[in-house]
Amino acid sequence: MRRGVAAIPHAPNARDMTAPRYVPRRHSNRWTPNGLTKVDPRTARAHGLPNAAAMAATSLDIEIETARPSIDLVHLVPRRPRDRERRLRRVLNTAVAAVALVVASPLLLLIAVLIKLTSRGPVLFRQTRIGLDRRALSRAGGNTRRRLDQGGRPFTMYKFRTMHVATAQRDPQIWAQPDDARVTSIGRVLRKLRLDELPQLFNVLRGNMNIVGPRPEQPAIFVYLREQIEGYQRRQRVRPGITGWAQVNQGYDQSVEDVRRKLAYDLEYIRRQSAIEDLRIMLRTIPVILLRRGGW
Repeated sequence: MRRGVAAIPHAPNARDMTAPRYVPRRHSNRWTPNGLTKVDPRTARAHGLPNAAAMAATSLDIEIETARPSIDLVHLVPRRPRDRERRLRRVLNTAVAAVALVVASPLLLLIAVLIKLTSRGPVLFRQTRIGLDRRALSRAGGNTRRRLDQGGRPFTMYKFRTMHVATAQRDPQIWAQPDDARVTSIGRVLRKLRLDELPQLFNVLRGNMNIVGPRPEQPAIFVYLREQIEGYQRRQRVRPGITGWAQVNQGYDQSVEDVRRKLAYDLEYIRRQSAIEDLRIMLRTIPVILLRRGGW
């Protein structure tokens, strides 16, 4: 029968006294009627405990801190697109439109009288155009709440009537052509001098347009061009304009290739848009009108 061996008593030395297990009982982590006793920070670190406050709840509430970097699993889409128009631009365009209406009011009255005397029908021509797209870039391709994605908010654009009323109401949405039979005699002069665009100053004051920006297009033509030209809808990120960087560099559109070249100018303008840029384009529009470049 094997005998049990008694444990040899061991007197703790100085090294053992520094170990955590020999910390006096008043600093130990044991329960009392009032809760967990206060744990010395050094003891907590030695035993791998977080802190007394975390231990007072339950062991499941302990949060272990790690040195791993945090990873965002959800890609946050910015609330506002980066290529929205600048606010100072809007202030400048509105101010210029208000001053232009006051200065050009006698000319507006004269044109209205000439239109009324030379052809039957209203003085102003109203047409639906596609305006600013206020949606976020992540939803610019479509909206499930709409039956038809028009690419922007439709609005009514005003122009001086340059065509016969009966023909204008019967024809589909197509581009105007040089020597168009639909154009009236006074309308041909207005189109050459671009004076038929003057009533659009009211659109600027109403917030549908700016003085400077991409030209607004008719809904049916817009849908067609969006299918033919990649990225065409990005020109709707700013308000359409009466004149623009594309207009001062190129005349009226007659084909898809003309629109493709204009789109490059429009996107270039959107990238560098500013109040100074708008003012520069306004000044460059004056010789275009006076020299009748691109007008017919």
